[in-house]
Amino acid sequence: MRAFEAAARHVSFTKAAAELHVTHGAISRHVALVEGWAGRPLFRRTPSQLQLTESGRAYCNELTALFDRMSVASLALKANAASTLRVNAGPTLTMRWLIPRMSGFQRRRPDVEVRMTTSLAPVSFQDNAYDLAIRYYPAGQNWSASLPFMMDLFLPVCHVDLIGTTQKPDPEVLRKHTLISYSTKRDAWHEWATAGGMTELPHSSTLEFEHLFFAIQAATEGLGIVIAPLSHVFDDILAGNLIAPFGLYAARRVPHLASFVNMPSVDPVVQSFVEWLQEQGRDTERSVAAWSESMGWGNDPYGDAAQPLS
Repeated sequence: MRAFEAAARHVSFTKAAAELHVTHGAISRHVALVEGWAGRPLFRRTPSQLQLTESGRAYCNELTALFDRMSVASLALKANAASTLRVNAGPTLTMRWLIPRMSGFQRRRPDVEVRMTTSLAPVSFQDNAYDLAIRYYPAGQNWSASLPFMMDLFLPVCHVDLIGTTQKPDPEVLRKHTLISYSTKRDAWHEWATAGGMTELPHSSTLEFEHLFFAIQAATEGLGIVIAPLSHVFDDILAGNLIAPFGLYAARRVPHLASFVNMPSVDPVVQSFVEWLQEQGRDTERSVAAWSESMGWGNDPYGDAAQPLS
């Protein structure tokens, strides 16, 4: 029937053979089978021309419509085979931690299409813009749930050639360097100094950027010191591009949370992504603990090892 429909639509056995990637003879044999089953000729054959009979034309119109419906249904089935998961996260976390690890989730769930968007706005599922959000704090609404997947440390980092690693930050060292900040967390240096028991934060110059990503890039280029989430810069530290010059002193511990709509039963795709996030978070925490121990700061960087400044 497919052979007959193609031949009838083109009114040509040769064109039908090219479309279906078979020989001219194969088309001719299949059309003959259909005519034998129908008990009537569907084509008028002359030495110079091929024409459809009235029965052949009517049958072709019906078959073409049916095959078109089959194609549409098949495309819809294939499109719906992959589930879609819409994830919203902070831009810097997305670029520096999430994207480098996403291939692992894709290998685990090739049937899921992940669509990433970035935002720092409070979590809200009212506009149905995403299925899961990653923030530093829970959503807080009674129709959403939040699960922690990774503890993070906010601590000063800088280029490896800027300052040598020390166990205790010298105020005079800070005075000699530019303190980098970013508009989404302008009080990061003040919080760090307060946690370390400093009455004032000595500095000679400051440099502020709109986003954390640019502030980290500036520190990577040796423009100053920035307080950044360790997860965002840990790969650069391991690569030897950045250091944490003051270790874990006065580091602020903040959990990352995955927030999603709290339904009677959690969507299995959302659940699988949260479980994957938790695995990746634990892996990052283990790597940070091993790095901390190798630096002589203990193997529990998320516990009491983050001492205040003396």
